[in-house]
Amino acid sequence: MFFSPLPRRRPQLPISERRLLLALGDLAAVFISVVIAMRIWTQVSGDPFSAEFILPRSGWFVVLSVIWLLLASANDFFELQIAASRSRTFQRLFVITLQTWVVYIIVFFLAPVGMLPRLFVLYYGIASLILIGLWRFNRPFLVGWASDRRRTLIVGADDSAEVIINTIRSEALSEYDVRGIIGSNSQVGSLITGVPVLGSGADVMNFVRRDRISLLIVTETSRLDAEAFQGVMDAYEAGISIVPMALEYERITGRVPIHHISGDWAVIFLSIRNSDGIFDPFPPLKRLIDILLALIGLFLFVLIFPLVVLIQRLDSRGPVFYTQKRVGRHGRLFTVYKLRSMIPDAEAASGPVFSSKDDKRVTRFGRFMRKSRLDEVPQLLNVLRGDMSIVGPRPERPEHISRLTEQIPFYRTRLIVRPGLTGWAQVRYDYGANDVDAMVKLQYDLYYIRHQSLLLDVNIMLRTVRKIASLSGV
Repeated sequence: MFFSPLPRRRPQLPISERRLLLALGDLAAVFISVVIAMRIWTQVSGDPFSAEFILPRSGWFVVLSVIWLLLASANDFFELQIAASRSRTFQRLFVITLQTWVVYIIVFFLAPVGMLPRLFVLYYGIASLILIGLWRFNRPFLVGWASDRRRTLIVGADDSAEVIINTIRSEALSEYDVRGIIGSNSQVGSLITGVPVLGSGADVMNFVRRDRISLLIVTETSRLDAEAFQGVMDAYEAGISIVPMALEYERITGRVPIHHISGDWAVIFLSIRNSDGIFDPFPPLKRLIDILLALIGLFLFVLIFPLVVLIQRLDSRGPVFYTQKRVGRHGRLFTVYKLRSMIPDAEAASGPVFSSKDDKRVTRFGRFMRKSRLDEVPQLLNVLRGDMSIVGPRPERPEHISRLTEQIPFYRTRLIVRPGLTGWAQVRYDYGANDVDAMVKLQYDLYYIRHQSLLLDVNIMLRTVRKIASLSGV
């Protein structure tokens, strides 16, 4: 089947490329800020500002760029919803600048005397605050071809179509312009959550041409009839982007839509990092980082432990520690260690239940420990033993695992990695107190399993530090 060329369309960047454009502009501002900071440095020190001065200190370009990318990512600074709001942008920019100074001050006092310049990062912070602020204020990345909402056609008039439409409306309305849905002949003219079913599979290219569509979201590839499949293939050959609904949902939300993926999807998880015996450096590197951080954390915990015990004794009588059976990697049971934050025998009457946000069983000091995550610190012993990792899905109790496995598809998939002290679900979702929350958190956990990497782990750890500093734990 042959078609005449499509009408000329303005290029429309997908979300990932718009975020990349944001990052590149920020990095350009970071580089210029480093140069400005070095120029001020030479004026204060009396050194000549030349290549001979800059080259030995060129590592600052790399160090401050990496710090910026990590902190910006951890503060969602590349999220387009935040970038579109000047007030939220400047609030986050100020927070990131303060975090950069805090990191530098900590390193400055730990480093040998004279190793780091005293005020260099102060100069850099002020310069970057101004330059990145000007870049984000003018928002050239949201002008013209980079800002057009992507004209989108959804192929498939099922429940998945309703989910992706509602997700776009609630979380990415400024990025997509959903023009309609392709369904069956009997569905033409009906509405799915307010969006019309325009035609059947044979009409795909007609609507692609008429509405200058740049993106097709396919809700269920296995259910496409021959005409719809051919229409999707014709659109692909015409240069239209084709993406499965589950993948676009992940990009928008950072979650996996567990009720809208096929059973074959689980097989992909079973093959993660088991590809033909090829060495993967991530697991041993992750384990090494776990051991180092656990040793450092336990050393610091020992220093404050006497004070913790004293306050706990004054607040509530009972044991200092609390142990509980949890389910680890591959379903193996292990004993988790925590500082007791509830009254003794808190589940004597109720049996195993989720704790709630304002749980009356939590003691006064226990509430502080939960907000600061102090009660979780003894689990660093579990990390050293290999039961847990620093980052991963939170370990659940066997009673909850048994029940949730029956109720939620793919729930046991989260057991293919070590559970963690903190995780993607913990930093992206406020609190889980029931089975519905457990399903949402599973979506985040599966996203982590699918995308796990050193950078994602660092991102999660930075977000965790931010939550601890703001006492927003539970």
